[in-house]
Amino acid sequence: MAYLPIEIIKITRPVHWVKNLSVFAALLFSGSLFNRDLFNLSLYAFVVFSVAVSATYVFNDLIDASSDRLHPIKKHRPVASGSIHPLLALSIATILAFVSLYSAAILSNLFFILILSYLVMQFLYSLGLKNIAVVDILIIASGFILRVYAGAVVIDAHLSVWFLLCVVSTALFLASGKRRAELNLIISSKLVTRKSLSHYQRELLNSYVTMFGNASWMSWALFTFFESPKASLPIWLLLAEISKTTTINKLLMITTPIVIFGIMRYQKLIFEGRSEAPEKLFLTDIPLVASVILWTISLVFILYSGVSVTGV
Repeated sequence: MAYLPIEIIKITRPVHWVKNLSVFAALLFSGSLFNRDLFNLSLYAFVVFSVAVSATYVFNDLIDASSDRLHPIKKHRPVASGSIHPLLALSIATILAFVSLYSAAILSNLFFILILSYLVMQFLYSLGLKNIAVVDILIIASGFILRVYAGAVVIDAHLSVWFLLCVVSTALFLASGKRRAELNLIISSKLVTRKSLSHYQRELLNSYVTMFGNASWMSWALFTFFESPKASLPIWLLLAEISKTTTINKLLMITTPIVIFGIMRYQKLIFEGRSEAPEKLFLTDIPLVASVILWTISLVFILYSGVSVTGV
């Protein structure tokens, strides 16, 4: 018999909490990463969102138990495998949802509304919206957007319209990539475990992945062009005096090639059918992990090391 505490941890899917790191985006780009008070607020938001996310996954596993038993991987989930009773799963989901809402209300009313909106949207998704083609992708993408907005709300930060465009594009790219990988799986296994997939054609999802992948790196490039801080190191200022060609006032644009590589790598994984669980890829695929780490280091260096000044 499975050990119950381990099964409870499994059903909450802590590996998916990596998605919630996006709540720190506003903190990073507002120049407040090392502000202890604001960092603590963002960390609090991360924990609350993680609890809310776990509540939705437990509820989804409860609703999907019968179809999960037909899936070559999902059949091992605690409810589908029978290691957790459905009533216990429902109790866990209810408690986690209540804890996330109560914790959000302590922080602010607006944050509470965002968490409530996320929970309602995800519960409706599990109850049937996930079976509607296109709508399912939009809901998955909306979850990423709400995470970023939640991070901005808790620290009262402004988000550039170009950055929000990048968030929307990237969220749609990840969501369509997830569906594309799932379509590969049902083609190989001959099992349709998600109704919406029967309404998608391979070519349609290919076009979604390509369209949103292009939109992601282009919107990031626009963000770096319009929102990049000015160079301030004496050596760069000297170079700018020598020749206009060496003028560097768009430092964040240096990160664009990294973003393009990351998108190209992820697209490769999508078409290989390996992106059904994107959160695992961002933790296990070495080239993808390396690109994310390099991108993050580059951002922190440009925004916080004194090589640039804000107020472009």
